[in-house]
Amino acid sequence: MKAAEIWPDSSAGSSGEDVGVFTTGGMSIGKNEGGKKDGSFKDADGAKGSDADSAKQGELQRQLSGRHLNFIAIGGTIGTGFFLGTGTALVKAGPAGCLISYIFIGTVLWSVMVCLGEMATYIPTAGAFSSYATRFVDASLGFAVGWLYWFGWATTYALSLVAAGLIIQYWNADFNVGIIIAIFWVVFTLVNYLPVRIYGELEMWLSSLKVITIVGFIIFAICIAAGAGDEGTLGFTYWRDPGAFNEYLVEGSVGKFVGFWAVIIQASVAVQGSELVGVGAGEARDPRKTVPSAIRVTFWGIMGMFVATLFLITMVVPSNDPNLLNDSSNASASPLVIAATRAGVKILPDIINAVLLTAVLSAANSNVYSGSRVLVALAEEGQAPAWFKKTNRHGIPTVAVAVTAAFGLLGFLNLSTDGGKVFNWLLNISGVAGLTTWASTCLSHLYFMRALKAQGISREELPYVSRFQPYTAYYGLFFNVLIALTQGFTAFINWNVSDFFAAYISLILFAVLWAGHKLWYRQPRVDPAKADLVRGRYDSSEERSAADGGV
Repeated sequence: MKAAEIWPDSSAGSSGEDVGVFTTGGMSIGKNEGGKKDGSFKDADGAKGSDADSAKQGELQRQLSGRHLNFIAIGGTIGTGFFLGTGTALVKAGPAGCLISYIFIGTVLWSVMVCLGEMATYIPTAGAFSSYATRFVDASLGFAVGWLYWFGWATTYALSLVAAGLIIQYWNADFNVGIIIAIFWVVFTLVNYLPVRIYGELEMWLSSLKVITIVGFIIFAICIAAGAGDEGTLGFTYWRDPGAFNEYLVEGSVGKFVGFWAVIIQASVAVQGSELVGVGAGEARDPRKTVPSAIRVTFWGIMGMFVATLFLITMVVPSNDPNLLNDSSNASASPLVIAATRAGVKILPDIINAVLLTAVLSAANSNVYSGSRVLVALAEEGQAPAWFKKTNRHGIPTVAVAVTAAFGLLGFLNLSTDGGKVFNWLLNISGVAGLTTWASTCLSHLYFMRALKAQGISREELPYVSRFQPYTAYYGLFFNVLIALTQGFTAFINWNVSDFFAAYISLILFAVLWAGHKLWYRQPRVDPAKADLVRGRYDSSEERSAADGGV
């Protein structure tokens, strides 16, 4: 087999020029006798087919509803960073600094989501981020963003499996974490081979448990703050003593700003996963309706739960509580449990630990799904081997799922001391991978608008039009780049070479991927007048454009 058949030319499909006949999944798309696009799918016998027909030939299938997209994003976002990470954030910045940090990151997330919304409703494709960067900006950018984003989700799958084992050890400290990793790896790898509709239902129910728990805690915390606990009426007591802002690493006002910025970085990692609505757009039913609704509900739902829960935590748990510095990975380190313990409620730790287990398992489920769809997108753009596009009769990309799931086995590295160091380095890549993806989404949107203008298409024709553009995209781009560049700033305050490379290895890898692809292919930036605004477009008749080479 020729190399080009395994790893197609990177320029495939990145421009809007007609390249003749494109064949995928037994379908041929190309010109009619008159040399014009004929506006329909054709199979090998020349018969026209709908989107549903094409799915039978081995493409991704549009079976996800809006609620599925919402809960896939919630499943990928609300995990240990929410249930455990908010405690360390409170210690670093204090109640006011912590709350302001999360609200600020919410505005950055909003800018990313509305940029994604305009592109994902017009061209809903699996693993949207790398595809949009390749089509509208630069093929090398799409290559670097896509592979780094995939690697981030693949290694996070391993983290979720390890976290599940540590959480179970809360009930039995002698339990072997390796056994838990093996069992859940098999379970969630197999789950991702189920038809995507069944996968979406399972993810919805797993994520629902987290939502119910958060709503329950909000009600519980309101009661405690109002005086139902052992400590009496609390109100804003802990905002006055020990104070609204904490110093971190250095003293004085500078230390308070350092704490604020440290939590900004932590919060940006905590809410990553919200963009998974874009990953699932390629398998959404009627994406022009479901994707905008899912983006709105996902953003306001996730930020509402984060901000409301964090606000109430600052009222019922003081930022100097010694239990917040607990390094445990189970419920004992959760500020939700600490709040219950201080209030004199004994049973809540076990309940929170059980919910925490479902949270990381739900995240593991989303990790494999999102990673595999990013591989499909890379293959569609000619930036990964073509076999990643191979799907079974249910539309599941079997090879992409297998390769992504295989990285979950990296979790076994954490069972040894030396392997644990390697594992932590790999996980550092995943945090910044989300920031580079967010930044590229905003940049892709700016170039998307340039392409629309160059090709005479009004933004008013888009299924979803966001406000304040292009300023929103510039806002998101600036702060995502700034946060990515400064996310390892604590290594400079107390200089440590190992911490520096651990923090910036992801950006180094991103630069290597971009430069390597650019030097190898030497492709220029995409000409706005030739940018591909056709392939994958979902038209008003609820069928994909005839120039669609696959979802």
